Amino acid sequence: MVQKANAKPAGSAKRVAARAIVGRKIGMTQVFTPQGVLVPVTVIEAGPCPIIQKKTVESDGYTAVQVGFDEYPERRVKKLVTKPLQGHFKKAGVTPTRRVRELRLKSVDGLEIGQNITVDIFKEGDKVDVSGVTKGRGFTGVIQRWNQHTGPMAHGSKYHRGVGSMGANSTPSRVFKNKHMPGHYGVEKVTALNLTIVRVVPERNLLLVRGAAPGPNGGYLTVRDTVRA
Repeated sequence: MVQKANAKPAGSAKRVAARAIVGRKIGMTQVFTPQGVLVPVTVIEAGPCPIIQKKTVESDGYTAVQVGFDEYPERRVKKLVTKPLQGHFKKAGVTPTRRVRELRLKSVDGLEIGQNITVDIFKEGDKVDVSGVTKGRGFTGVIQRWNQHTGPMAHGSKYHRGVGSMGANSTPSRVFKNKHMPGHYGVEKVTALNLTIVRVVPERNLLLVRGAAPGPNGGYLTVRDTVRA
């Protein structure tokens, strides 16, 4: 099931998990289970994610860790990383990374600055939520953007892919907010809920998750314990 991140899942006011990691979508493939069942999976290169900052209830009012992913080559750091951010990484003793994410966790006990979070925090059969940014599709009409029906396709109709009725004429003499209109489609944060981890490959930092994950190949993803369990 896919649900937009701004729509709160039932029973979850905050996205707080016991385990979480940042990764990159490699693509989709198929694997066989020990029972011989063919399963479609998304391959995610997850971690290692060094901990850059640790937040606690006493110091920040909530528990979280700030982690990095996708290290810069050493020769590119001076050009691509700002000096304040270089200082932030240096204080943690961590190589600068392209992505920095904050992961809300139920507890940060046992986690220390400079420590790496790796895929072996998960195991086969775990249920996870995978969040990412969807592919951008540019400016589209209401049929592609909102899945509306076309008009009659006969020649006499002259109205095939239009937006449809805009509302009343003289009262209220305006179009109400949230009317489905043409516009920019895609590039939204979306979360695929309750996916199953089919396989963990620690030596290659890979997670194989059953089904599809949002975003293009090469896009960054966040994998965390599901809120549906």
